Amino acid sequence: MKKNAIALAVATSLSAIPFAYVQADNLDKLGDFQVTGDVEFTYIDQKSSSADAIRKTLEKIKLPEGFEISLYALVPDARHMAVGPQGVVTFVGTRKTEVWAVTDRDKDRVADEVKNFAPSIEKAIPNGPCFSPAGVLYIAEQNRVLAYPAAEFFYESGDVVASEVIPGGELIPERFVSYNHTARVCDVGPDGKLYISLGQPYNVAPKEHLDIFNEVGIGGIIRVNQDGTEREVYTRGVRNSVGHDFHPATGELWFTDNQVDGMGDDIPPGEINRQTAMGQHFGHPWYGGGDVRTNEYKGEEVPVDVVFPVVETVAHAADLGMVFYTGNMFPKQYQGGIFTAQHGSWNRTEPVGARVIFTPVDAEGNVIGETIPFAEGWLTENGEYLGRPVDVAQLKDGSLLVSDDLAGAIYRIAYTGTGS
Repeated sequence: MKKNAIALAVATSLSAIPFAYVQADNLDKLGDFQVTGDVEFTYIDQKSSSADAIRKTLEKIKLPEGFEISLYALVPDARHMAVGPQGVVTFVGTRKTEVWAVTDRDKDRVADEVKNFAPSIEKAIPNGPCFSPAGVLYIAEQNRVLAYPAAEFFYESGDVVASEVIPGGELIPERFVSYNHTARVCDVGPDGKLYISLGQPYNVAPKEHLDIFNEVGIGGIIRVNQDGTEREVYTRGVRNSVGHDFHPATGELWFTDNQVDGMGDDIPPGEINRQTAMGQHFGHPWYGGGDVRTNEYKGEEVPVDVVFPVVETVAHAADLGMVFYTGNMFPKQYQGGIFTAQHGSWNRTEPVGARVIFTPVDAEGNVIGETIPFAEGWLTENGEYLGRPVDVAQLKDGSLLVSDDLAGAIYRIAYTGTGS
């Protein structure tokens, strides 16, 4: 009865999603369209003194001529973003317990309201929101994936219908749940399947865990049907990917990967990878980044065929979210290319990163030029972080959003053509 009732309440295209509700007190009630009790939203004041301070910081950001950056919203701990297909609301994950709903009601390209999403459902590291073309919002948590079939339309309520795509405790085995590398990201591919990254919890994956990691997909990217069935490991040999997207023409999966720590300031390089077939292996733990061998596996023969990155980035800059640019606002040289957020180094003697970079890519999926800085200035000459970019997303008008979990903000970058 629950499945049938919910199917009547959402688009016909969503009716195949099985709504098997858990988290007994709340998800079961939501499945029966029952209220869970008094729910209070947390609203973020968009006119606080923090906004003025962040705008001062943005005056220091360098962009190519013709671009401008502005404060879009104050969003605490802002991580990965999912822009609603209808352009109504943007959902922003965190590495804590909240997902934020960001709304620009008057369409002046500045958010009017920021409040927590679906507060009646407890969440654990809900870092990775993503949308299906049909408007289903998926949120990849530390060890669970939930689906919200009409989030963009019902987010105003504290009670929002949700189902478990991958139930709690089943994304990875509980014994591998860690504070390290558990910020998941997700995306729905052109094949209609849901792709979820599973960073492995170590600096270098130990040999005794390789078999189980290979079986489950830890240190890789898995894919499932949108109802959670037919789970399979799509990508292997990944240390910790916290950003991926599909090439708009070829449909191929591209992803960033964070390299091994503790090998020095300048090695190994960060990675942007291109996957052309299911099951390809990208080198970890035999390689720490690029073609640099890890110390732990250096003397061993590599037992797999390795696909090396199409782009090597500066070591330890922490490449996270990435997006192919498909808008019309930016000049032609940016069409089809990749914007990547570099979070910034944490254990380098001279800090690097804290910027957005750009990689030109053609319609066949070939990198056709050098990766260059696009927006930078959040890292001062004295090595102080004024902000730490996490993710990049595209609004309907073709402008870019950049999230920053240090400043607790989202910025908007637009092309005006009127100078730097």
